[in-house]
Amino acid sequence: MDAAFNPADEAFRDEVRAFFKAKLPEHFKRQAQLAPSYVKKEDTRAWHRALYEQGWIAPRWPVEYGGTGWTPTQKHIYEEEYQRAYAPRLSSFGIGLVGPVIFTFGTPEQKAQHLKPILSGEITWCQGYSEPGAGSDLASLKTRAVRDGDDYVVNGQKIWTSHAHHADWIFALVRTDSDPAKKRQEGISFLLIDMKTPGVDVRPIISIDGGHYLNEVFFTDVRVPVANRIGEENKGWTYAKFLLGNERTGIAGVGKSRRKIEKIVGVARAERSDDGGALWDDPAFRARLMEYATKLTALENTNLRMLGREAAGKKIGAEASMLKIAGTEIEQGLNELLVFALGNYVQPYERESLRLDANEFVGPDHGRGAMTEHLLRRAASIYGGTNEVQRDIIAKRVLGL
Repeated sequence: MDAAFNPADEAFRDEVRAFFKAKLPEHFKRQAQLAPSYVKKEDTRAWHRALYEQGWIAPRWPVEYGGTGWTPTQKHIYEEEYQRAYAPRLSSFGIGLVGPVIFTFGTPEQKAQHLKPILSGEITWCQGYSEPGAGSDLASLKTRAVRDGDDYVVNGQKIWTSHAHHADWIFALVRTDSDPAKKRQEGISFLLIDMKTPGVDVRPIISIDGGHYLNEVFFTDVRVPVANRIGEENKGWTYAKFLLGNERTGIAGVGKSRRKIEKIVGVARAERSDDGGALWDDPAFRARLMEYATKLTALENTNLRMLGREAAGKKIGAEASMLKIAGTEIEQGLNELLVFALGNYVQPYERESLRLDANEFVGPDHGRGAMTEHLLRRAASIYGGTNEVQRDIIAKRVLGL
């Protein structure tokens, strides 16, 4: 879709494209193409620093805390061009999630300690929400934090903790009140925990694609200063909902899916079907692809309508769940279609084939990383709040059912 942007916005788009062309190293881009979730830690941090030095690391932060001061339209253009350029995906846990919680609800001391290192990339974060038995039903979490003087003593377990093996800090929901007479949401607090604290144990989870970015995190008598609590004790659910709202608004991935469609078209025109014809000649295949292209255009229109609301000073509420549902389902459908289009060439997807210097890969280069991405993104409709939960949110808060 070609949205009508004014000349100033188009000039801003040109500026963004010029920056990516000049500053985005080709091998960063190439690695992001092959395996977006497994770009080397040192490369991700180097790209983070480049954006920080440019002043573009936190477009959605207020200017007083290090934001860009861009209009909602400029933020949209930047995100679109970011995805189009195959720029490495940065961890959202600091900039996108805990950072806004800290500058919105944190104490002056917490802001002074954490905001600048988050912006600069000096300190990285992970998210301690899900537990065994407490995923979609997050309020049933059991990790306990018991007050002992100026500390909390934390015991429990978190699971599916992305990049915990790289993180310096974790923000975690913990239970500080187990009174059965109260709603479960009323007994939860929001803590900031240094991962180097004695008693924190990180254990890897190898995902279905064979890679390691997920972890279990165990807390055994971990002492956390009360000063590391965000806001009031037992009010953590309020801050958690604020954080999840930020997570869901950035999950649509329109630019990424547009890029995937272009790749599928290229593969379908090049690959040969069993009868000797190009897959693109098959009207049924084209119809499947056009179905997703149409859904993506509808998603982009919805995204732009919300952009207009934001530009008019209106808050985006539960409607953001629509972006999460549609964006992740389109992403999964396109990944399946790419795997189908590649046929046998998608089979050799071992981790070694994703190295830039891997010369032993069999088949066309555009097959590298396709199966890894397909397998990994099966979880896209689960993380950030399952799509089933998002439908419940829409039913209750948007439709009033």
